[in-house]
Amino acid sequence: MKKILVSTALLAGVLSYAGGFRVSLQGVKQLAMAHTSAHAEDASVTFFNPAGMSFIPTKLSVVAGGFGAGNKVTFQNLNTLQSTETDNPIGTPIYAAITYKPIENLSVGFSFSTPFGSTIKWPENWEGRELVQKMELKSYYFQPMVSVKLADWVSFGASYIYARGKVDWDKAVTQFSGQVNINDEKASGHGYGFGFYFRPDPKLDVSIAYRSAIDMKAKNGTATFKFPTQSPYSLLKLNAAGQDAFTATLPLVEEYTIGLTYKITPKWLVSADFNYHGWERYSKLTLDFANAPIGNQPSDPTVLVNPKNFKNSKTFRLGTQYAFSSIIYGRLGAYYDEAPYTTDNFIPETPSFDTFVLTGGVGFKLKQFGIDVAGGYAMPKSRDVNNANIGFYGQAKATAFYFGLGLSYNPF
Repeated sequence: MKKILVSTALLAGVLSYAGGFRVSLQGVKQLAMAHTSAHAEDASVTFFNPAGMSFIPTKLSVVAGGFGAGNKVTFQNLNTLQSTETDNPIGTPIYAAITYKPIENLSVGFSFSTPFGSTIKWPENWEGRELVQKMELKSYYFQPMVSVKLADWVSFGASYIYARGKVDWDKAVTQFSGQVNINDEKASGHGYGFGFYFRPDPKLDVSIAYRSAIDMKAKNGTATFKFPTQSPYSLLKLNAAGQDAFTATLPLVEEYTIGLTYKITPKWLVSADFNYHGWERYSKLTLDFANAPIGNQPSDPTVLVNPKNFKNSKTFRLGTQYAFSSIIYGRLGAYYDEAPYTTDNFIPETPSFDTFVLTGGVGFKLKQFGIDVAGGYAMPKSRDVNNANIGFYGQAKATAFYFGLGLSYNPF
């Protein structure tokens, strides 16, 4: 019976989009410049570093934006040479933020974002159907924050993070010719962030920020089984509706960021970022079912522990902006993002690749209003799949693209 839900431990991806795959789509202007962080022109800096609020040139700043994110993943069995491709819908991350300076050296703000989330849809009868058929993941970050200017050239800021998560996951149960839906819409967790923002010279901005680990807790998860007959219900100790409850805690990990922006000329600036993700914290996931004896712990058959073996990962970013006039700004960027696990731990629920991404965009400033458009094209490196824990072998490759529209308002 353990095989029925052995991959349910992959719920890691469930609660945060997750497992370790953060979507870098929290600012349209930032995306155009490789999603670099040391930009304090408006409230979009808040997600990256709350200390940046102190250097926003206006007393009030409001931003909002949204993205379209598309991707396809292809898996090939190297023994049969059969290939399977996902049919994923377009993802739509959004963000909004507001900042205000009630007094000269104090800024307060609030940021809303969806930094984790995706939908992956494999054919119902593909060879990995026991792992996943469809998975929809969403997360929401709510961040109130404050920043204090310690001197003309440096500020400190901090934020509180309240996170909510949702999953809707379908997978096959081939032993009984059935299916199971894993669902939780109320997973939540708490964290914090803080940072320093420096402007030692009018030409140079430096951002140093930290975002804490968050334990996302699923306290009211439901596993709903569907079988041609009800005979497996009693075997799995399900209720009359074919359901069982579960709880789980997913450890989201910390993120460290160092970014800088240098103005080579009054019209031309260059930005660079380094991100470090401490994914080694995510070594395993434990699910505790209410009744179903589908675990792998002899002392308690309702407890399922699955090794994840993630590794720390890094991202390197480089972007640039050129002001063609006081109204029109052109932007370009590129970044390299490491996968947070090896080929021996690849999972089709939330597939991850070492990825090189090219970005670009245009910004328009119209007095108090700003309009930004951006796009990105990802080139993931194909990888072998050799996950003995779930019996998944072959080769995987992917393509992805992003586009976004952002608005800003800086009245005074």
